Amino acid sequence: MAVGLAGALSLTACSGGGSDGSGGPTTGPAPSATAATHPGDGTGGSDAGTAPAGELEGSWLTTADGKAVALIVNGEDAALFATGGPVCSGTARERAGTHSIRLKCDDGTEDRASGTVDSVGEGSLKVTWEGSPGTETYSRAEGGSLPTGLSTAGLGS
Repeated sequence: MAVGLAGALSLTACSGGGSDGSGGPTTGPAPSATAATHPGDGTGGSDAGTAPAGELEGSWLTTADGKAVALIVNGEDAALFATGGPVCSGTARERAGTHSIRLKCDDGTEDRASGTVDSVGEGSLKVTWEGSPGTETYSRAEGGSLPTGLSTAGLGS
């Protein structure tokens, strides 16, 4: 389990090979969550008044239905990896004091396509997703290791 999760976290250190934003199928690896943001490149739509979700920066982990879920935020970029599940990428932004996460998953699922941050602290992040996960509480991961107190019951190797 730790090896798979470390692999997912290490994906965020890779560069290049992502989507060109055309919406076509991706044959290479998922876009890196650590890619630099590109203000004014035409991919941000009309998000005037939004700001990067700086408080959310970092790697966050939780378990859901016996699977590890990693949410990584870097600037306005966000990515989510679920063990044996989808790879999602998108944005994390703040508007009028409310943080939101918008993701598009490679398998078309929309369970975690849109979320609102309920709270964020030094060691925990609480997100309410519009889809079936509902509210999830994530723990901050430091240095590619699992956070203390993360429930690993039922996780495969």
